[in-house]
Amino acid sequence: MSKLPSSPIYSSDVYLMACKQFDRAADAINLPETIRDRTKHPRRAVVLSLPIQRDDGTVQVFEGYRVQHNLSNGPAKGGVRFHPEVSLGEVAALAMWMSWKTALVGLPYGGAKGGVIVDPSRLSERELERLARRYMQELVPFVGPHVDVPAPDVGTNERMMGWMVDTWSNHRGRLEPAAVTGKPLALGGSQGRREATGAGVAYLVSRYLEDLGVPPSEATVAIQGFGNVGGEAARALARRGAKIVAISDHTGGYFNARGIDVEKALACVATTRDLRAFDGGDALSNEQLLTLECTVLIPAALERVITPEIAPRLRCRLLAEAANGPTTFAADRWLEENRPDLEIIPDVLCNAGGVIVSYFEWIQNLENYYWTRDEVLEKLFLQLERAREAVERQRSRYKFTRRLAAQTLGIQRVADAKMARGLYP
Repeated sequence: MSKLPSSPIYSSDVYLMACKQFDRAADAINLPETIRDRTKHPRRAVVLSLPIQRDDGTVQVFEGYRVQHNLSNGPAKGGVRFHPEVSLGEVAALAMWMSWKTALVGLPYGGAKGGVIVDPSRLSERELERLARRYMQELVPFVGPHVDVPAPDVGTNERMMGWMVDTWSNHRGRLEPAAVTGKPLALGGSQGRREATGAGVAYLVSRYLEDLGVPPSEATVAIQGFGNVGGEAARALARRGAKIVAISDHTGGYFNARGIDVEKALACVATTRDLRAFDGGDALSNEQLLTLECTVLIPAALERVITPEIAPRLRCRLLAEAANGPTTFAADRWLEENRPDLEIIPDVLCNAGGVIVSYFEWIQNLENYYWTRDEVLEKLFLQLERAREAVERQRSRYKFTRRLAAQTLGIQRVADAKMARGLYP
């Protein structure tokens, strides 16, 4: 069995969690020892020093990262996270999950992730632009349309992707929209990209509710993390008839048994960047939201929020992991042993809508031919349905949990590509 890495480079709880998931999946499919470490460990990591001039004239140096986990299946693909708790280990874990995710949903990509240790709310827009541009400037030798294609993640957005693609293009002397995805439409962004991850979550939730025999109109939904993903998932599920009874962000949450006014909450976030000014429900904490009685619980914020302490208190029928790694390894094992009635849509499937539509954006940029929003969403749901069916077949064939089925499919496909290419030199 492949051992956890002894190197302290990626040391973090979330990276060790990803490694434990890999080891369990590799054991389940008897992955040969000769390919395990090559499939498990990141291919490349870049640590960046990012000095920018603040508006008051002082110079501040930020630290950033880019980890390329796998390049065997195609260009690396993954978002860029701006958050005060970013670490190299976290970025490496996210890159690993991206490798499994892109392989699971059938994209010709490897996995990557990036991040900068910063609270973007404490920077002015001019400072944020300088930091985004400096990040991309330092990465120019390591990224590009056929090498590694960044995208938005927590703390970043389409405007910042526009600054990044402009920076990369200026260094290359030509506009190259395929170098970054999640861009504004004016720079080659795709219709449907902004809502892609949330729309994908809503689609999969609806499909699994159908399997449970629960009409969306009878479902209650609680969403932890009301950013782009959580907000768009709420909007899409509300349009399908579901009642959104609780939402939260880093400032706290709100509960309304009659249903949250989703559009009002989205307008509040658009104006003030958070939910502090929202008055459409009774206040509750993020932990209280996770343990509410509801049909569907959607953790859509950061990793490791469903811990061994929270897991026994879950009162949902369906757990839809819109965030990456929201359930710890120990909590997942507890749920597997004690809550067979709880259906889980694992993160590598549940939140794959964003990278799927990023792939569509990349194709459209390379071909200079663009699709309508309806065409994009139709293709998205078809791709998700194919992946869902593959996971269910794997689950049925080997009697795996849905998470193990999804992870083994993704890991096996990455390993197959590495074995097919061989070892160079």
